Amino acid sequence: MKKNWMKVVVVALSCMMAVAMTGCGGGSSSSGFEDGTLKIGTAGPLTGPAALYGVAVKNGAQLAVDEINASDPEFKLSFVAQDDEHDAEKSVNAFNKLMDEGMQVLAGTVTTAPCTAVAAEAYANRVFALTPSASGPTVTADNDNVYQLCFSDPNQGIAVADYIAANYPDAKVGVIYNNADNYSSGIFDKFKSEYESKGKKIVAVEAFADDANADFTAQLNSCKDAGADMLFLPIYYTPASNIMTQADKMGYAPTYFGVDGMDGILDLEGFDTKLAEGVLLLTPFTPYSEDEKVQAFVAAYEEAYGEKPIQFAADAYDVVYALYNACLEAGVGPDNTAEEICDALIKTFNGGFKYEGGLTGDSMQWNSAGEVNKTPKVCEIQGGKYIEK
Repeated sequence: MKKNWMKVVVVALSCMMAVAMTGCGGGSSSSGFEDGTLKIGTAGPLTGPAALYGVAVKNGAQLAVDEINASDPEFKLSFVAQDDEHDAEKSVNAFNKLMDEGMQVLAGTVTTAPCTAVAAEAYANRVFALTPSASGPTVTADNDNVYQLCFSDPNQGIAVADYIAANYPDAKVGVIYNNADNYSSGIFDKFKSEYESKGKKIVAVEAFADDANADFTAQLNSCKDAGADMLFLPIYYTPASNIMTQADKMGYAPTYFGVDGMDGILDLEGFDTKLAEGVLLLTPFTPYSEDEKVQAFVAAYEEAYGEKPIQFAADAYDVVYALYNACLEAGVGPDNTAEEICDALIKTFNGGFKYEGGLTGDSMQWNSAGEVNKTPKVCEIQGGKYIEK
């Protein structure tokens, strides 16, 4: 079963170009796992306020599955996504349902709190998990079988602190973050320690405890009174959109700096995207990149789903290809049990495996803690597009 997976990358890229031009295979969605396939499952928010993320992951993963099945006559995949509504308990229920249906590998889950809960279940069941977007350190802690394709929260905090210090040395930085959310507080904590270690001062730190919070008047007034001309927002796009809207109404116009959870703000219904003009964003992917493989993916995604992909779709697409290539490298597939695949993939990911040619990073490698090594990009929103700085 083992193949030269480097050749598979080339074949897959060719198929991706074909999908971009013809739409072949794109847009199909499995209603259940199929016999004789490697059964990949995920759980994520397909409904609710975080659905933009979960739907993007589902679509990106399905596109990769379709391409691989079209390009490889021997190794077939099937993919099923379950809705967890960004809720930890519902995510565990979704995981158990996927296991009952025969899941062999987990591509998820999508968000950090649910993934932390599911990681314990995956560990107990010896199912290998590669999450596209659950970035909290609790996801991989004490779980030798759980890996991240996204940047970890601490690494995002460090990258933003380094970028602001180097490129905006005179900025007066304020922070608004969710102190009840592991994702947001994890990024903020590392940002704070890294930024202050460079002799920099944060002029205002304001917190909130619920992403459904609709009133940020107090936090914004505090930052404005402190003279903050740059606001770091390590939060998701929904509260970020409320902050930008309310700041505009009060005549406060700082430069905003976000992280990967802000990706998707331009697609948020009811949000005036003009307010996001000039927003800086740490992300591993932009659909406006001139890279050939990125443009082929974007064309295929638009053909299949009628919209541009956000970072979460690209992450999920890379997850499926990374799992596929790692299985080829390890010599495991549909005929193996989940536990056999888990053991083989742990050895492979810990043994110097590289995923080449990804949309969200080249030559990705993982350490034994499950963290990926790849370089982040900083983009600026200009004219409704993410432009690399």
